[in-house]
Amino acid sequence: MKTILLKFAGPLQSWGTDSQFENRSTDRYPSKSAVIGMLAASLGYSRDDERIAKLNHLDFAIRIDQPGELLNDYHIARRFRANGQLDQAYVTNRQYLQDAVFVVALGSDDEKWISEIEHALRYPYFQPFLGRRSNPLSPDFFIGIENQDVISSLEGLKWQASDWYIRRNSGKVILSIYGDAHLMDNPATQMVRDEVISFSQKERLHGYRAVGRKDIVLMPRSEESHD
Repeated sequence: MKTILLKFAGPLQSWGTDSQFENRSTDRYPSKSAVIGMLAASLGYSRDDERIAKLNHLDFAIRIDQPGELLNDYHIARRFRANGQLDQAYVTNRQYLQDAVFVVALGSDDEKWISEIEHALRYPYFQPFLGRRSNPLSPDFFIGIENQDVISSLEGLKWQASDWYIRRNSGKVILSIYGDAHLMDNPATQMVRDEVISFSQKERLHGYRAVGRKDIVLMPRSEESHD
């Protein structure tokens, strides 16, 4: 088993799985479908590429290292008519997570496949971003590859939160891991519309997948080396 570990950190992120029309909300952590979209872009797949479906089979889990705060953006936009004239202005409400840090784990027994994904992430064909094009990845987003399953990889990884956040939260810290339900022991399962069927702009479709949660206890970096 090989597991890729990625850090999603930036001023703004947005991970919506339930947005409707002009109201663009965000979930509290990245969805598997969004991460699959990033992988597909990095691999150079088109929205209609049938190879995207295989990415659903990657083991997936995410650890919330710094939950961040919700930010609502009141956004005004205008369309152009077919004749080139400006149409009436309209309002969109867009939601973001600010100052959040997540660790994403992607695993498979197919080590060659994992190596291909690693190369694509390091040298992407299309530029990946944190949910929206305005939200770039941080330079240190690629943490590394572990020779173990995704849950064990997340359990053993040191806290990735910002230094200021770690200083503010001294003592033991409880971090939540959300992942594919079959990876968890006795998971509290919820169904999320997060399995990619098609990214086609004509008919974007997602199915449901089962998600489990597990909480782990970590010590801050400042206490890891204390004897």
